[in-house]
Amino acid sequence: MLVRLLYASRVKDATPDAIDKILSQSRSHNPSTGITGILCYGGGIFLQAIEGGRGPVNELYGMIQKDPRHEQVELLYYEEISERRFGGWTMGQVNLSKLNTSILLKYSERPELDPYAVSGKVSLALLEELMATASIIGRV
Repeated sequence: MLVRLLYASRVKDATPDAIDKILSQSRSHNPSTGITGILCYGGGIFLQAIEGGRGPVNELYGMIQKDPRHEQVELLYYEEISERRFGGWTMGQVNLSKLNTSILLKYSERPELDPYAVSGKVSLALLEELMATASIIGRV
């Protein structure tokens, strides 16, 4: 059974090297567990959707909750799915500092990433638009 999980967290170290390390680990670990997804970051906040089998997704989320690099890990949305939306990505990446702010304003009160202030469905819609507008890098 496939599931999609969406969570937000604050990253203790949001330097480019630290973000690259997290992405590199995801891209090397996820294919062997059948996990796909997308990671969006800005202002020290991660918004991530992960998809795959229920067991592997739940296990990965548990590891993220315990990861000392993350604070305020919050589950935003969880659903059983019939197909993946991010199936072509081991872990796609969006850097909001290089994004047109009008996309963020479409889904939020301010032109900044704040998934803590909107619903999980709104955050998922934002990720889908970022994917549709080719704002994501790192396709594998």
